[in-house]
Amino acid sequence: QVQLVESGGGLVQAGGSLSLSCAASGHTSSLYVMGWFRQAPGKEREFVAGIAWSYAGAFYGNSVKGRFTISRNFTRNTLFLQMNSLKSEDTALYYCVASTLKRLYGGSWYRAAEYDTWGQGTQVTVSS
Repeated sequence: QVQLVESGGGLVQAGGSLSLSCAASGHTSSLYVMGWFRQAPGKEREFVAGIAWSYAGAFYGNSVKGRFTISRNFTRNTLFLQMNSLKSEDTALYYCVASTLKRLYGGSWYRAAEYDTWGQGTQVTVSS
């Protein structure tokens, strides 16, 4: 099994930047894809970004393209999300996720049900 622990959330003004981290532990050799989802109050979980763990190919949700960057430190089993030009609509609980059972292809990257491991979440609040 893999365990995920997020850090780095907080309060930031609109237009500012924030960086999230996610430390993976346990059976990390089983990581195929890692990523971030977010959920705002009263809304469905939304795909933010994902990265193929072995070769670092990345995917982004439309609402964050050009503003957020996902990356990973392969040797330290750590995932990062650099968030720039933050907007009030980016306010949400951000979850680190992992697919440890299978590779993901095409549209499956964007579906929450494809990820079998979830962190507890870290709150990001953007004030306008």
